Amino acid sequence: MATVPLLNDEAASDEARAVFDAIRAARGGDYVNNFWRALAHDPALLRATWERLQDVMAPGALDPMVKELIYIAVSTVNGCSYCVHSHTAAARARGMSAAQHGELMAVIALAMQTNALATALQVETDDRFQA
Repeated sequence: MATVPLLNDEAASDEARAVFDAIRAARGGDYVNNFWRALAHDPALLRATWERLQDVMAPGALDPMVKELIYIAVSTVNGCSYCVHSHTAAARARGMSAAQHGELMAVIALAMQTNALATALQVETDDRFQA
């Protein structure tokens, strides 16, 4: 359960509704996720977060699906169930196959294991890996 009520369009401010409209336009549908509805309590934060997402997740040097895969991995490490679910759906919408999802899970699991081992052992970084 959210710590704040999820604002519907009628309860949201004009500024928040404008962001909802931008979300709808960008995604080509009527649905506005719960995350955005929770953020609508702070319209400035809602707008800034939406604009940042549009900028960072846009096509660039990294393919948009790769960005979604990274988002899933970071969300897993951070324990954000909401983000794992929403970005897994986004990656599937961008063409992620079941095989790719399986490999992603294997990479996340391996990285979490080896990160824990390197941290527990306090392994010094090789000189050749230093920038």
